[in-house]
Amino acid sequence: MLLASAVVVWEWLNEHGRWRPYSPAVSHHIEAVVRAGPRAGGSVVLGQVDSRLAPYIIDLQSMNQFRQDTGTLRPVRRNYYDPSSAPGKGVVWEWENDNGSWTPYDMEVGITIQHAYEKQHPWIDLTSIGFSYIIDFNTMGQINRQTQRQRRIRRRLDLIYPMVTGTMPKAQSWPVSPGTAASPPAPPCSCPQCVLVMSVKAAVVPGSTGPLQPPGTRKNMAPSGVGKLPPPPGPGAKPLDAAGTIRGPGKTAPSQVIRRQVSNTPAGATIGSPTSPQGSNRKTGRVALATLNRSNLQRLAIAQSRVLIASGVPTVPVKNLNGSSPVNPALAGITGILMSAAGLPVCLTRPPKLVLHPPPVSKSEIKSIPGVSNTSRKTTKKQAKKGKTPEEVLKKYLQKVRHPPEEDCTICMERLTAPSGYKGPQPTVKPDLVGKLSRCGHIYHIYCLVAMYNNGNKDGSLQCPTCKTIYGVKTGTQPPGKMEYHLIPHSLPGHPDCKTIRIIYSIPPGIQGPEHPNPGKSFSARGFPRHCYLPDSEKGRKVLKLLLVAWDRRLIFAIGTSSTTGESDTVIWNEVHHKTEFGSNLTGHGYPDANYLDNVLAELAAQGISEDSTTQEKD
Repeated sequence: MLLASAVVVWEWLNEHGRWRPYSPAVSHHIEAVVRAGPRAGGSVVLGQVDSRLAPYIIDLQSMNQFRQDTGTLRPVRRNYYDPSSAPGKGVVWEWENDNGSWTPYDMEVGITIQHAYEKQHPWIDLTSIGFSYIIDFNTMGQINRQTQRQRRIRRRLDLIYPMVTGTMPKAQSWPVSPGTAASPPAPPCSCPQCVLVMSVKAAVVPGSTGPLQPPGTRKNMAPSGVGKLPPPPGPGAKPLDAAGTIRGPGKTAPSQVIRRQVSNTPAGATIGSPTSPQGSNRKTGRVALATLNRSNLQRLAIAQSRVLIASGVPTVPVKNLNGSSPVNPALAGITGILMSAAGLPVCLTRPPKLVLHPPPVSKSEIKSIPGVSNTSRKTTKKQAKKGKTPEEVLKKYLQKVRHPPEEDCTICMERLTAPSGYKGPQPTVKPDLVGKLSRCGHIYHIYCLVAMYNNGNKDGSLQCPTCKTIYGVKTGTQPPGKMEYHLIPHSLPGHPDCKTIRIIYSIPPGIQGPEHPNPGKSFSARGFPRHCYLPDSEKGRKVLKLLLVAWDRRLIFAIGTSSTTGESDTVIWNEVHHKTEFGSNLTGHGYPDANYLDNVLAELAAQGISEDSTTQEKD
């Protein structure tokens, strides 16, 4: 039994055996559905609270996260933590990826870090909980004990996770309070698929007159705490997608999906109909579920298609039913049967088709873009800037402050009236000098700014760490390559009145230079040439011109760890989003998207590229 009060954190299990927390907002949403009881339907649509999680739903009866477009199943759990720990205070600890985005630590790790932080320890060694890392609170860095590689970390405040009170079992199923009076059963769904599924359930069990009864549940439970931890996050770890699901090529037969649902069901949870009486014959239910083998699934899928076609509802094409290889759970027709058999109300429709490329275009149909010179650009290796020291570069952007205010320097977190707390390689300036950035007015130790500049690209520019104002011309570390651009005689969805600008990026693999993460080591370049699309409108041409500036400044791509494949030392996008789908928007990288052009203009502005930049480039 738990204590009288606790914070609830909903978590999902990734393929490395690590429980990853949902965000506080998502956990609040799941809790609201849980507390609503059977009337809520037993499933949670995560896209209602976070648009990035649109493909995902949670079945509260089998305690699984289900991805509707691929059929991927992940176990979920409702875990409890002390209200005085990090989730009870809304504290989130995160580490920085190679592409500059932030990833939250596992909940147990975050709690451990927060506890040491509150005790005012200067650092903490995470080896005792299975991670070969040291967290240094003075530099706010994560140090790999084996490779000595360092990453930035940060502590931020978010919503407090939902609070529960009273005694309750450590592992709970849905509904939360099985002892309370059952709510009146909701009227059954009358859609053709659900009618079919209910009739099939009755037909599969000889002599049965009602829905499938819930099978017995295993008593084995995933431990609430953290057991043996897999390798910690780092360059070799596989990244998460928008919904927190690690992408992998694994295939699972439908019968294995059924077994996984049963084996991952918490004690006391049921997989059958939420309105089934507790005194139902469990043996009959188990036998009935076992009969859903390949031949039954094939017959059910074919019957489903016939019923849906007759009713005018679009169907999902189901293939590979007669083959000898396992049927992938992403086959949505079979997945619909399985999830419906588990009590989850899923009604399938025909999935939209992914259209990455336009129809074939002949060379004579490809035209240059009015108002844009040439049809391609190349970049070469970075040219080293000579002559100016970091102190000379920063002098252009700073004003000395003789009487510093009683505030902290947000780089070293020491008072501005005291010497800098930076402990790295020693700059040549005095550690107690203080300067104010001329445009934004933020104040820092000059010593800290020099150290920050030395750790960056050393291109003569400086970016304020507080407000991100850019001083000078920011450049990146994009490897050499080619950018082509031209018009094709086809229209994008949402832009029927204009042609399309096609951009083709080509970057070959090579050897990393001194400005890259691992100088001298080879890097890969996957997925090239990459095709991207813009509408040939006034704003579309404006975006193209600014993308050309970003290309010349080597800001479109970088070398780091792919957020899609987890591969390190590879060419990745660098925070300027592109549309790579021509005729669809299934991945979020296509059209129609009414806000895309405005969003990409804002992303370019964050890199210091605006309409004034095109004039500077001409000069």
